[in-house]
Amino acid sequence: MITTIEQFKEYWTRESDSTRKIMSALTDASLGQRVADGHRTLGRVAWHIVQTIPEMASRTGLSVKGPAETDAVPGTADEVKTAYDIAASSLLEQITGNWDDDTLGTEDEMYGETWKRGFTVKVLIDHEIHHRGQMTVLMRQAGLKVPGVYGPSMEEWEQYGMKKPEV
Repeated sequence: MITTIEQFKEYWTRESDSTRKIMSALTDASLGQRVADGHRTLGRVAWHIVQTIPEMASRTGLSVKGPAETDAVPGTADEVKTAYDIAASSLLEQITGNWDDDTLGTEDEMYGETWKRGFTVKVLIDHEIHHRGQMTVLMRQAGLKVPGVYGPSMEEWEQYGMKKPEV
C-alpha cells in the first residue's frame, strides 16, 4: 500500500516513465499483433492501460483527463502514446493537487469491495506493470525492439558491454 503522496509520486513517476518507454516503441503496424485468435491485440492492451487510469481514478472522486472505457482503440500508435501521456500526467496532477497523506486512508467502493486509496493507487501501478509485461511479449512477436525497463532487454545487453544471454 502507498502511505504518502511523496511515495506515490516516486512510484508513479518511475513506472509511468517505464510505460512511456514501452509505448514509444509501438508502431501503427504493431497495434494489431495478438498472441492468438480471440485475445487482445497489442493496441488493445496498450489502450486498456490508458483507459484504466481515468476509470479507476474516477472511483475515488478524481477527475483525470483521458479516454472513456467505451472509446475505441485509436488507429495510430501516436494517438495511444499521446493519450497515455495526458492520462498519466493528469493523474499525478490530480493526486498531488487534491490529496494529502491522510487522504490515502480514505475508503472508496472499488469493484464491489472497499479499498483504501493508498491501496487503489498501488493496484493501479501494479495493473500497469502487469499489462506492460504482456505488451513486451506481443512487441517481440511483432518484431519490435523491446526497451529495457528494470534493466537491459536482450537487445540492449551489448550496448552495456555484456554478452547476450544464451537462449
